[in-house]
Amino acid sequence: MSYDENGRDGFQSRWGFILACIGSAVGMGNLWRFPMLVSVYGGLTFIIPYLIFVVLVASTGIIEEFTLGRAAQSGPVGAFGMCTKMRFGNRTSGEIIGAVPIIGSMGLSIGYTVVFAWIIKYFVMSLTGELTAMGTDMDVIGGTFGATASANGATPWVIIAAFLAFAILACGIAGGIERANKVMMPVLFGLLVILAIYIATLPGAGDGYKYIFTFNGAGLADPKVWIFAFGQAFFSLSVAGNGSVIYGSYLNKKEDIPYSARNVAIFDTLAAFLAALVIIPAMATSGAALESGGPGLMFIYLVNVINAMPGGRIVCIIFFIAVLFAGLSSIINLYECFTAFLEEKFKLRRVYATMIAVGIGCVVAVMIQAITSEWMDVVSIYICPIGALLAAIMFFWIAGKKFVEEQVNIGANKPIGKWFYPMGKYVFCAAALIALIAGAILGGIG
Repeated sequence: MSYDENGRDGFQSRWGFILACIGSAVGMGNLWRFPMLVSVYGGLTFIIPYLIFVVLVASTGIIEEFTLGRAAQSGPVGAFGMCTKMRFGNRTSGEIIGAVPIIGSMGLSIGYTVVFAWIIKYFVMSLTGELTAMGTDMDVIGGTFGATASANGATPWVIIAAFLAFAILACGIAGGIERANKVMMPVLFGLLVILAIYIATLPGAGDGYKYIFTFNGAGLADPKVWIFAFGQAFFSLSVAGNGSVIYGSYLNKKEDIPYSARNVAIFDTLAAFLAALVIIPAMATSGAALESGGPGLMFIYLVNVINAMPGGRIVCIIFFIAVLFAGLSSIINLYECFTAFLEEKFKLRRVYATMIAVGIGCVVAVMIQAITSEWMDVVSIYICPIGALLAAIMFFWIAGKKFVEEQVNIGANKPIGKWFYPMGKYVFCAAALIALIAGAILGGIG
């Protein structure tokens, strides 16, 4: 294990940290939501605004949350308390505010536990051949997912999902999270590359690539394209005032945070593009309307598409292995925030803190199965964006310029430019506020 100067468990290597952060960011947002939005909003018409916002979030928000966590050597509760103590001489107000990202992280953990349970079930069904046996009968495919997503429709799988998260988290940072992601992330990228190459050999795939790289200038006039693109960048890069802060708290002073943030953004975006290069050309091979992506893309529509492909069963197995790894890497990051809070605040041993966090998550997940979509909407539209905005305000506005510029450059091979502070303080905070308001008005992003 690796421990910091305060005796806290930490990451053993820079790439172990980067892979863990990539694992946190690479999830359903990449493998499901990004291809869906590219499908709905027309290739480059969506991709160009998305890339603009990825650069903004990567160069400000990710760096800010990593740095805030490292400076405090704590999650959001301790980090926010540190900021208010520096400015106002009082930790309590900051610690109370820091509970918001903790609640958001736990809320997402619960929702993701249900979704991860669906993924496990579908992975097992791909192995047994049950998914392939459905063929292209949309009534059967849709009915299967409807039953899975109903009240108590996936209870045994929810318990399995929670157990897998517990098994990794209980082993700690270096022994659990870092080690798991060192295996899962390379395998995930490898599987996506294999799928992309295979699908490229199928008749009709070329129409999918053409669609991805089509640009419609008039489409940029639609404000929803820009709002959803920013929301996707925000969600995909895991900037919510919780997971990135707690992962940053496990870093030592030698780590180059801007370098790590850049790599997280690059590999997260690469995963999203690989997913799009798999899913949209796969849709094209079956002659599907490429603009028809929607919420049922992965569990209903994509199953139908894969079953119609040559070698569909193998493709289905490989795809759901990739999704399995993406889902697991996401939920262990989300549960880590509450687990670390219990360790720090109540001085619990790691295994007991993990047991409480995952146990609560499992019980609530079983109870909300029938309303998972609505649950995720409330958490992602309101609580998580508020958490991200609060973290940015604490760092850029409350802690102040001197603290920001000093902390962000610790361990950096090259000092970050003077642009960073005003960009984060004004541009990023304003964009996050606009995204929060727009997301609430529009009823969600994605």
